[in-house]
Amino acid sequence: MTAVSRKTASMLRVDQAGEYGATRIYAGQMAVMGDRAPGSQEIAGMARQEEEHRKRFDAMIAQRGVRPTALQPLWSVAGFALGAATALLGPEAAMACTAAIETEIDQHYTEQLEELGEDDPELAAMIREFRDDEREHRDAAFAAGAERAPAYPLLFGAVRLGCRAAIALSKRI
Repeated sequence: MTAVSRKTASMLRVDQAGEYGATRIYAGQMAVMGDRAPGSQEIAGMARQEEEHRKRFDAMIAQRGVRPTALQPLWSVAGFALGAATALLGPEAAMACTAAIETEIDQHYTEQLEELGEDDPELAAMIREFRDDEREHRDAAFAAGAERAPAYPLLFGAVRLGCRAAIALSKRI
């Protein structure tokens, strides 16, 4: 087990929580949409990628002895509920949810990379790889009609706000 700084532990904790939350959002969307709805195959592919991200963060936090967020049970329920609610609004709303979250995560991962600098090349490489994947998810969501979702500006803004709150809480708790 490697000793980690408080800053690195916080990054790992929040990033693992975020990837876990993403898997729960997609699970909620798939529970409502099934595998035949427009966009469901794309969502299933994104979900598989988020699950791989979560597994890699799980391994790193275990290897480095970092405790996961105590809020994980809350993120499980909240993520699933957000996914299900946006899917109930339709495929475009499900994609608007993805676009909003991935917009926020792109910014979050970019800030982490700037903060890390050269301090932790292994973590930085993983964050950079995942950030690129999240950007692809965001772009795919926009291409799939995210901006045509009902009340798009309100939905997009609310999801981004919720994402920022989850990030702030998971860094510390």
